[in-house]
Amino acid sequence: MISPTSRTGLQLRSLVRASGELELSLLSVDTPTPAPDEVVIRIEATPINPSDIGLLFGAADLGTLGLSGTPDSPVVNARIPDGLMKGMAGRLDQSLPVGNEGAGVVVAAGSSDGAQALLGKTVAVLGGAMYAQYRCVKAAQCLVLPEGTSPAEGASCFVNPLTSLGMVETMRREGHKALVHTAAASNLGQMLNKICLKDNIGLVNIVRKPAQVALIRAIGARHVCDASAPTFMQDLTQALVETGATIAFDATGGGRLAGQILTCMEAALVRSATEYSRYGSTTHKQVYIYGGLDTGPTEFVRNFGFSWGMGGWLLFQFIERIGADAAQAMRQRVTAELKTTFASSYTKEVSLAEALQLEHIAAYGQRTTGAKYLINPNKAGTA
Repeated sequence: MISPTSRTGLQLRSLVRASGELELSLLSVDTPTPAPDEVVIRIEATPINPSDIGLLFGAADLGTLGLSGTPDSPVVNARIPDGLMKGMAGRLDQSLPVGNEGAGVVVAAGSSDGAQALLGKTVAVLGGAMYAQYRCVKAAQCLVLPEGTSPAEGASCFVNPLTSLGMVETMRREGHKALVHTAAASNLGQMLNKICLKDNIGLVNIVRKPAQVALIRAIGARHVCDASAPTFMQDLTQALVETGATIAFDATGGGRLAGQILTCMEAALVRSATEYSRYGSTTHKQVYIYGGLDTGPTEFVRNFGFSWGMGGWLLFQFIERIGADAAQAMRQRVTAELKTTFASSYTKEVSLAEALQLEHIAAYGQRTTGAKYLINPNKAGTA
C-alpha cells in the first residue's frame, strides 16, 4: 500500500544571481509521490554544518546582509564581491536546496517491502536538500534510529561521526600511529577525542582559545595545544614527541597553521634522529585540509624537509574509496554509540523562517565552536 502524499512543504533555497547577488528564501514545493523503493520523511531536525554554510552563503559578504519579505516568508540578500564571482560560475541563477543531513519520521512509503517497513519509523538520512519540511528519498538511504532516539539526537549521525571515524581510518590505512586535529573543541573534535580515547590512539588537539583548552580537557583530552598561546610551537612539538603523530587534519584551511604543524612534526622527528641529514627526516608527514574556517590563502615556510604532503580530504570521496563494507561498518558503530561517542549538542533550535533571521545568521554564520544550530523545519508555528 502506498501512503497518501498529497502535501506541500517549505524548502530553503540559495540562489546566486549573475548580477552578483545572493538570495535566500523559502519556497513552497510539492512532495513527490514515492516510487516503490522510496519513502517520504517529515524532517524534524537538520543541523547547520560548516559544509552547509558554504553552499548556503557561497562567497557572499555577510557584512552586506539585508532582510525583506515577511516573518513567515523572509528573503535574505547579500552582495558577492566581484573578485569572487568566478568561483560561483557553476551555480549562477540556479535555485539550490541546502542541507546535507537530517532526521525525521517516515510518513509515506512506496509499495516495496523495504519501503513499507519504514512507515512510522524515525530515520536519519544523508541525502541533501534537508532544509525542508518533507523529503522524498530512497528507502536504502535511510538509517533507522534505535528505539527511543529522537530526530534531534539522530540529526547529525552522518557528517561529523563518519568524518571523525574516517580520519582515524585514514591514519591507519596510511601507516601512521597517532594524529593531530585542529578546531578540536568543535562537535566533530569532541567526537574524535572520544574515539581516540576509546581506541587508545594518540591525539593532539589544537584549539584556538584558552577557554577551549578547559572544555576539551574536561572530556578527557590528554594533549591540548592552544594556537593563541605564545608557547604554541613548543607545546605542539612536545605533544608530537609524546604521541608520535605524523598526520594531521586541519579544519581552518587558510593561514599558517597547516605549515606550523608540519614544522613541528619535523622538529619532533629530528629530536630522535641519530644522524644529521640536510634533506630532513625520512618519515613522511601529512596534513589534510578538510575545512575552510579561514578562507584566506594557505601559507607556509618550507622548513620541514622533503618527506611531507599537504592536500585536501573530503568525507564523500573517502567513503567511495573504502567501499561499501567498510562504510557500513562505520555506520554500524555510529548507530551503536549514537548517544555516547557520537552525541551532538546544539546552541539553538530554529524553524526554517527563523534560520533566515539576521541575528541567527550572525551567530551560526561565524562557524565558531559552541554556535551550532539545529533547524526543525516542522517546528510549531512554521507555516
